[in-house]
This record gives sequence, C-alpha cells and structure tokens, in this order.
Amino acid sequence: MISTGIPGELVLGGAAAVAATAACTLTYAALSPGSQLFGHTIIAGDNPNEVALTYDDGPNDVATDALLDLLAHHNARATFFMIGRFVRQRKDLVRRVHAAGHLIGNHTQTHPWLSFQSFKVIREELRSCNEALEDALGSPVRYLRPPHGARRPAVFRVAEELGLKLVQWNALGYDWQPITADRILFHVERGRQRAQRHHTGANILLHDGHQQGIGTDRRATVGATARLLDRFARDGTSTVTVDAWA
Repeated sequence: MISTGIPGELVLGGAAAVAATAACTLTYAALSPGSQLFGHTIIAGDNPNEVALTYDDGPNDVATDALLDLLAHHNARATFFMIGRFVRQRKDLVRRVHAAGHLIGNHTQTHPWLSFQSFKVIREELRSCNEALEDALGSPVRYLRPPHGARRPAVFRVAEELGLKLVQWNALGYDWQPITADRILFHVERGRQRAQRHHTGANILLHDGHQQGIGTDRRATVGATARLLDRFARDGTSTVTVDAWA
C-alpha cells in the first residue's frame, strides 16, 4: 500500500465536504427557479419594462373568471398554467381563457414534485395534462411550469419529447399562503425591482387555484392583480405572455 501521508480523518472529511457540495449543487439545480444547470428554462426577457402575469393551479371558477374580467378591462394578456385533473372538470372555463387571448400551459396532471418522481410518472403527468388541455383547446400546448419549480434531467427529456419548454419565474406573490392583497403586492414589487436591477423583465408567479381542489378562495390574488394592472397602466409597463420570451 502506498501512503499518501494524509491522515485518514482528513481524507474522509474531504470526501464528505465534496459530497455535501455536490448535494447542494443538485438541490440548487432541481429547485432554484433561476438555475439552468439541468437544462434551459424561460425566465424573462431583457426589457425591464415588461412583465408576465402568470397564474398556477387553475382553472378555478370564480377566481379565474374574475381575472379574465380584470385582464379584459386593461387589455392585458396573462399566462395560465393549469392542472390536468381540473381541466377535465372545467373545459368550458379553459376555453374561455383561451378565447380571451391568454396563453395556457401545462402544470402536470396532479401537481407532484417532479424532481422526486420516476421517469414513468413524469411522462404520465406531463402527457395526461397535455392530453386534457389539447382535448379542451383543439390546439397544441407548448409550455410547462413544473409544480414548485422542481425538475431533474428526466423532466427536460420528457418535456422535449412532448414539445414543451420549461418556464420558471423571478417574482413571487407568495399567495399560496393565507395572505392579504397588500402583502402580495409587497412581495411582487420586491421581485420586480430585483428583476429591474438585473435589467430583465419580471415573470410574476401568482395562483388562481390550489392543487388540493377547485373552489379555493383567491380573492386576495384577484385584488392584488387589479392593483398591479392599475400600476402598470399608470407607469407604462407592458404585459406579455411567456412565449414572448421564448
């Protein structure tokens, strides 16, 4: 045996440090919305005066309809990432969103953490949601937001097979929590200012539904959206759908 002259505990300690660093890197790649380590994701364009309002977890009757009315009043377009099992229950609402000129994307069939799923489950989650949406819309779906932003290389592989581009975000409303419209606005504006400092647009993540079922109260989100749209109208901010940044 050839001696390295390095004490065994230092070798073991170094190996543990490397393993810990690798684990942190993989966690970042899987869960950080800004990571591009596993594959390219759409976040925002390079115009700080552009914002994308995006809504996850619908369709959800009252909230989605109320958002459609607000968006129409301001002649603004948004992106809705929908859960397949709810799409199958509310096809007419999905069609109303589409008819109003908004972009609709895949948010999986049942809203799992995809980074922890097998290849088979990932494929079925994306395929089933695509099938539900395309059956309702009669046109292909091209964009995917993984629930919680969680992904791994298999997610990118399946998405490519299905013709889907991954979309993340850079501004959060935190409206999945019990929260007021004021607090939603605070969080969104903080994210928007951060995006502007980085000379990019703001991809704002909000929710018109909830993964547990249709009927969730999203009045705070609707109220925050109304105030955001008023602000955008006053300061000349342009609203875009995420395909503008593809």
